[in-house]
Amino acid sequence: MILVVAPGRKTRGGITSVVKAYSSTAFWNQLNCKWIESYIDRNKFYKIYFFLKGFLHYIILLPFASIVHIHLSEPISALRKTFFFIPALLIKKKIILHFHSFSPEITYLGKYKRVYKFLFSKCDALIVLSASCKKNIIELLHIDNMKIDVLYNPCPEITPSTDTLISSKYILFIGILTKRKGYHDLINAFQKISFIYPEWKLVLAGNGEIEEAKKLAHKLSISDKVSCLDWITDSEKDNVFRNASIFCLPSYVEGFPMAIMDAIAYGLPVITTPVGGIPDVFSNMKNAVFIEPGNIEEISDALLLLIKSEKLAEQLKTESLYLKENLFNLIKITQKLNLIYSHCLKSKKHAYVTV
Repeated sequence: MILVVAPGRKTRGGITSVVKAYSSTAFWNQLNCKWIESYIDRNKFYKIYFFLKGFLHYIILLPFASIVHIHLSEPISALRKTFFFIPALLIKKKIILHFHSFSPEITYLGKYKRVYKFLFSKCDALIVLSASCKKNIIELLHIDNMKIDVLYNPCPEITPSTDTLISSKYILFIGILTKRKGYHDLINAFQKISFIYPEWKLVLAGNGEIEEAKKLAHKLSISDKVSCLDWITDSEKDNVFRNASIFCLPSYVEGFPMAIMDAIAYGLPVITTPVGGIPDVFSNMKNAVFIEPGNIEEISDALLLLIKSEKLAEQLKTESLYLKENLFNLIKITQKLNLIYSHCLKSKKHAYVTV
């Protein structure tokens, strides 16, 4: 049995999306994986109840587990996961940490550095989302190179549509609306092109600073061209992605964003910033268009480039689908995860295969 400690199934965010993807495969049942839900984004009292319920479930199953696979990210997540980590450590269970953070400065280099150092040094294997993250952890925390594996987030499996869709003329942003995601820069950049191409629109989907986004669009006199959809899931999310023409994520910091994985899965041309693990995989003008964080002129130029150049847009779509079927293929990634599990169980001295 493998206990997978992660946010709840109904929680919004990238980690939930990743674990949902794993749980949809035959691999999940074959290895008898159990999802231990540790967090839900509700009110404070329900969060406490949900955590205690998940922890009790975990303690009951822990003696029977062969591996504990813990997903964690920001400091509050790391602190919460220590409650699951320490009991597994005490009874000498194999522990795999799966680190999803976007910012070294507020995690393993911030004031909670000791927490991350403890977790990373005591686990049996550490999974990170990019080669750059692995390099930083080795150099800055002096964690054993042989225990760290790079495993990309998978693209979701998308069922091909039976309808012949003509993409609508809108640019899509999906993610939490915070300044670090650069949604405000995107609105400002879109305003610069909105009168050149009045038929184009901007769609923002995600929770967070929704009212601030609406106020900015109103201030720039483009409220009729900017839609804020709040957080979307399932059929609504599918419809928004299938009909979009361009995906843009102008983030200031990232780990390896699931929103880009979604865009690739739907074959959308991607405009994004070379931050976090993104430049480990993507190359400017080959499989994405790069922009500098906060550079509104570059964002508007990139939008114009893809609107005007159907040839480039088609090239990027082709490259997106290639990445989906190869590097970010869900089945191939679960096979690599299975390999990490196997080496973790067999080894006593962190002899892991880097994937």
